[in-house]
Amino acid sequence: MFTPVDTRARVDTVARRLGDAIELGLLADGEQLPGEAELAAQLGVSTVTLREALMALRQQGLVTTRRGRGGGSFVTVPEGPPEHRLRARLVDWSTEELRDLGDHWAAVSGAAALLAARRTGPGELRPLARTVDEFAAAEDPAARSRLYGRFHVELAAAAQSARLTREEIALQTELGALLVLVLDEPGLFERVADRHRSVISAVQDEADERARMLAEQCVRESVDRLIALRLAPEEDTDGQEHRARPPREDRHR
Repeated sequence: MFTPVDTRARVDTVARRLGDAIELGLLADGEQLPGEAELAAQLGVSTVTLREALMALRQQGLVTTRRGRGGGSFVTVPEGPPEHRLRARLVDWSTEELRDLGDHWAAVSGAAALLAARRTGPGELRPLARTVDEFAAAEDPAARSRLYGRFHVELAAAAQSARLTREEIALQTELGALLVLVLDEPGLFERVADRHRSVISAVQDEADERARMLAEQCVRESVDRLIALRLAPEEDTDGQEHRARPPREDRHR
């Protein structure tokens, strides 16, 4: 959560990482964030970038800053379902961006599964099996999202590749929280659990290509569901249906 971000990171990347941690419950309501200098150093950004990110989070109602003695920045979880807030963030992504990110994620997870099948002994797969069991038992979509991401990070670690592990962590900070929106679907949730178990089985059998294919399928199906949700009409609280608004034109300027 507080590991250094890419040196090219902008304010929105830092704000998204901290916002995701709040939405997923990794940072509790009322919890005090580290001081600005300390947190900026942990994230590997300047204090100016961090201050702008905190300003964005305050505007979203996710952080409150108090001045004076005992002051600082504190987590504030807004009232109302987090799905509504995440859906509002989803529409900031274009379908092309989601598809491109899905391709990247599938390639990383597929490579991790293939290498894990070639390099990992059976006894090293216990963390993966435990994560799948916890995922299958989880009832909260936010918990499912965390465990989904943990599985893919652990898979990259099983591949004994530091670079793939870092890539998986970076992908989770970009996309992980949005999976809350689709992991409440019974059909998809059950398929993900089954496919994760199948990936472990393929890795145990040293069936590298099958492991790669299964890991890629899992990621692609999840991202495809996000794309379908992104394209679906929105419904306001008044019951009126509206087309999903286009992404901001200045998103990557």
